[in-house]
Amino acid sequence: MTEHVVRSEPEPSERLRRLTFRAWRRGFREADLVLGPFVEQVGPHLSDEELTAFEALLDVDDDHAIYAWILESAVTPAEHETPLLVRIRAFMREHVSAAVAEGAG
Repeated sequence: MTEHVVRSEPEPSERLRRLTFRAWRRGFREADLVLGPFVEQVGPHLSDEELTAFEALLDVDDDHAIYAWILESAVTPAEHETPLLVRIRAFMREHVSAAVAEGAG
């Protein structure tokens, strides 16, 4: 008899798996701790357009700049000032607040 497993979440696409890997391995821990959880929690619900914007953000070589754009401590280039970046910023504020409430930091 074959057993069927019912999943509440769809299996992540290969594209999403690659983006998750890249988001967690930026080389700058602070950026990893924002982008990694963001793509894990929000990624499965992103549109193709949003995934493309996320890929473009990950293609930027300067992790410190990306983190500064998220914090809004540096001017974000127009091509990266997207609704997705607004979502990442909101996620970071919520994520950091939750981590602090749990005793981190």
